[in-house]
Amino acid sequence: MESRLAERRARILGAARNLVAEAGYSAVSVPAIAKRAGVSTGLIYNYFDSKAVLFDELFRSATEHEIEACEAAARQPGSARERIGYVIETFAHRALAARQLAWALLAEPVETEIEQDRLRFRAPYRRLFAALIREGINDGEIADQDEDVVAAAMVGGIVEALIGPLSEPPEVGDEDRLIHTIVSYCANALGSIPEPSELGMAPYHD
Repeated sequence: MESRLAERRARILGAARNLVAEAGYSAVSVPAIAKRAGVSTGLIYNYFDSKAVLFDELFRSATEHEIEACEAAARQPGSARERIGYVIETFAHRALAARQLAWALLAEPVETEIEQDRLRFRAPYRRLFAALIREGINDGEIADQDEDVVAAAMVGGIVEALIGPLSEPPEVGDEDRLIHTIVSYCANALGSIPEPSELGMAPYHD
């Protein structure tokens, strides 16, 4: 019984995710989700008290899925600066490959409850960037700075840079140019690589 209930709940969430990916949050109704999932509208309310609650769960699961991909990018070989670039590239490529879903998750007007959770769901990205920045600081490749503030600014900048392109059909070559620009912007935000003297170390000589 528990397995069947969990499977049905997952099917409802999957149907909601697919519809959002096709038409956006505002165009998706509970009856449409029920039809796609092959269940009654009333049954959905046995699992979720409201559309807002359903979409809150959808946003949470979608965010977890995306952060897993970004965490995998952060584990690739390379310096902290390089891995920050890998994370940005991964996030941006995935967003641009699923534009409607990304627009719904990042910027589409939603109920206040979901908007608050949307902001909360950015926290894992901030923590991921902050950890990489702190690692770079400890390794001497990034100047000492408040990693939490810089990470928050980077996440906000990345989202803001993607909002416009997510709402417009891309032209050939635009996506690569866009992602390269975002990566360069974030690299510049980290500052230049510190000289040994800035780290309190004497320059190395043969």
